[in-house]
Amino acid sequence: MPDPSPHILIIGAGIGGLTTAALLAKAGYKVTVFEAQTYPGGSASTFTHKGYRFDAGATVAGGFQQNGPHDLVGRQLGIEWPVHQHDPAWIVHLPGHTVPMCQDNEAVRTAFPASKPFWQQQQRVADLAWKMAAQGLPWPPQSIAEWIQLAQVGLSNFPADLRLAPYALQTVSQWLKRLHLHQDAAFVRFLDASLLISAQTTTPYANALYGATALDLTRQGVYHVEGGIGALAKTLADTIQALGGEVHYRMVVTRIATENGRVTGVYAKRGRRTQQETFYPADFVIANTTPWSLDDLLQDASPTPLKREVQQRQATNGAFVLHLGVRQAALPPDLADHHQIVRHLSGPMGEGETLFLSMSPIWDTSRAPSGMRAVTVSTHTHIQRWWDLLAQDEAAYQDAKEAFADEILGHIDAVIPGFKQAAELVLPGTPITYAYYTLRQGGMVGGFPQVSLFKARGPRTGIPNLRLVGDSIFPGQSTAGVTLSGMRVAADVQRQFKHS
Repeated sequence: MPDPSPHILIIGAGIGGLTTAALLAKAGYKVTVFEAQTYPGGSASTFTHKGYRFDAGATVAGGFQQNGPHDLVGRQLGIEWPVHQHDPAWIVHLPGHTVPMCQDNEAVRTAFPASKPFWQQQQRVADLAWKMAAQGLPWPPQSIAEWIQLAQVGLSNFPADLRLAPYALQTVSQWLKRLHLHQDAAFVRFLDASLLISAQTTTPYANALYGATALDLTRQGVYHVEGGIGALAKTLADTIQALGGEVHYRMVVTRIATENGRVTGVYAKRGRRTQQETFYPADFVIANTTPWSLDDLLQDASPTPLKREVQQRQATNGAFVLHLGVRQAALPPDLADHHQIVRHLSGPMGEGETLFLSMSPIWDTSRAPSGMRAVTVSTHTHIQRWWDLLAQDEAAYQDAKEAFADEILGHIDAVIPGFKQAAELVLPGTPITYAYYTLRQGGMVGGFPQVSLFKARGPRTGIPNLRLVGDSIFPGQSTAGVTLSGMRVAADVQRQFKHS
């Protein structure tokens, strides 16, 4: 007889884990979330410091359009998201070009007039991809039920979905070459910058089908979250508790217990400093972690394919981030809230060469003291360089961190005059900072680069009652992406583990 109330335990209160937990709680499952921090959100959280509310990682959100991931989850759970759309989404500063990223995309077409055929194709592909995602698109399929669901989605969109096939098998660079746009250095760099923050890779490597959807963010609408990006996670956590679930903070999961090839529960301790572990039984465990962290938690019980995966996969990107308190009066009037700064039209994209800057909106007075703005600036960085520095010489690590922060402020000042002098509070963070506060392995952020649909990772782990959720599984990063992963895992659990 089915268990009338199976217990689902979720490790980590990121958006993916919280979405899964909320949907399962709505479906009548007994749900418990363990989060090591004192607040929810993970890489999409908001923390307080000296009167500021800083976004830890993600600063803008999409997926709230009709039948977008957040819209679907919100309607199912009865949530009214605390979001406000803003247009332009951000301003891209390239050498020789300043391009507002508006919902109608007109400024981009004007800046790059030869790109019109590309955007026409991109819009058609993205519209169909969004439609299919709203119907449930479990990729890669990992069970008979998911194969059937995938076939049903394909049949319901036939023959229009045949248009997606060429894009699924090529890169964005190949797409551009077909349209004779690959030699337009400024346009290619513009796309590289957009894909780096949405697909974790650039045009020579990004899958064209995924890239078309990732480049559709501004057309679908970009939103400020009132109180900071962490308010999305707080809304989900409150919903879980209202539905009878539990969310426990300062609960550090130290290992996952298994018996006869199945998970039996987890060991956790309250706070990071205590050594005392307690066993918490569970019928099903969902890990909102990276594969590396999951492997560590399973210890000797980690399945061979998972062990092989973490040995073979390259580490993903890290982020160097600045959290700044900036005087509003010293900034240029009518300055947009979000900016992407690309310093050169060739060469590397990370390590300060491409920056994303987000300022708290003036209307959101909860984010900063009077007359100030809370600002988050980030750039991609290789995680190992910071760990090597720290291991060799802690003073050299601190010096490098301060020097890089000053360099980045100089880059911003060249685009927004007076910005550096207006910054009264400067808090730099490296992948080591992310590793400490989010417990992400090595401080990796953003998930895997989306280079091939046939190399995408699903949520299965090799253990029947254990799943992975979050930006490590397809479709990857962003609050919209991890929400889709949460929807998929919740559906998978309900199919496999029915209750009365």
